Amino acid sequence: MAWIKTEPPDDAAEDIQNAFQALKAMYPDCYVSGDSPNRDVDSVMESHALIPPAFYHAFATFAVLLSEGLPLSRRDHELIATAVSAANRCNY
Repeated sequence: MAWIKTEPPDDAAEDIQNAFQALKAMYPDCYVSGDSPNRDVDSVMESHALIPPAFYHAFATFAVLLSEGLPLSRRDHELIATAVSAANRCNY
């Protein structure tokens, strides 16, 4: 859960709702579940959506980096994220 006030995608402006849907379509299925109950968008994405121009471009870049055709697996991505978070003393 984000520490800053976020707006649920269903309540966001139409351009943000469209961006959420477009991004969801870009990610492999194993990345789309989200950490919010009964929702497909996690709080990290909701936080970034507060700056609409940066939101779509940043998460579209992430989607390309997580593409199924690349050599790293979901497990590899999670291990890298865990190591970086630990090095940064971040509990995310």
